[in-house]
Amino acid sequence: MHELYDEFIRYFYEENKEKTVSFIIEKLQKGELDVLDLYSQILTPALNDLQCSLEEKRICIWKEHVKTAIARTVVECAYPYILKKRDSLGVASHGIAVVLCPPEEYHDLGARMVADMLTICGYNTVYVGSNTPYNDFYNAIDYIRPDVIAISVSNYYNVIATKRIIEELRKAIDFEVTIMVGGNAFADDPERYKITGADRHAKNLSDIAEIVGCEVVK
Repeated sequence: MHELYDEFIRYFYEENKEKTVSFIIEKLQKGELDVLDLYSQILTPALNDLQCSLEEKRICIWKEHVKTAIARTVVECAYPYILKKRDSLGVASHGIAVVLCPPEEYHDLGARMVADMLTICGYNTVYVGSNTPYNDFYNAIDYIRPDVIAISVSNYYNVIATKRIIEELRKAIDFEVTIMVGGNAFADDPERYKITGADRHAKNLSDIAEIVGCEVVK
């Protein structure tokens, strides 16, 4: 896995989208890379450890966006392998999961990876994405009636907004639902999730599998 990661990082930091995506898809096609390993051992550490050289300081944010866009393309292209993984595991259907970000939250790549993990675990996953208009979701919640709601929060300042969302959801729903939160907003204090009123905090993809009882995903 170290060799695969090192080669991926080389193309990734060259910002060579074509080579990065082609490299990963080739490894998935040949069975040399499992899609769960792609997410947990390549994409997650690469995104969590984005670096910028001294010479590039003035354009660090630009370069971060370029790399994130490349990673997003990898994730989109990997979706057929997500479905293949789910089918190979023979996971029974577990209901509906909704994955979203609070209003004004624009970092949604982690949320997309969460949605894919829940798909592998047998959920019919509704991925809403970044900057979810809360009123629209609130109005649809009784129609969707999800079994799991996952809220991804990267910006610390969106924690309070997430708390308000969860409070209003608790008042509105009359059915059982597990609400989990995750993202960089909780990274420096694992107990911060309790402020939001969520049931659980998922630090990584393995936590998500554990929370929903997805025993086939180790």
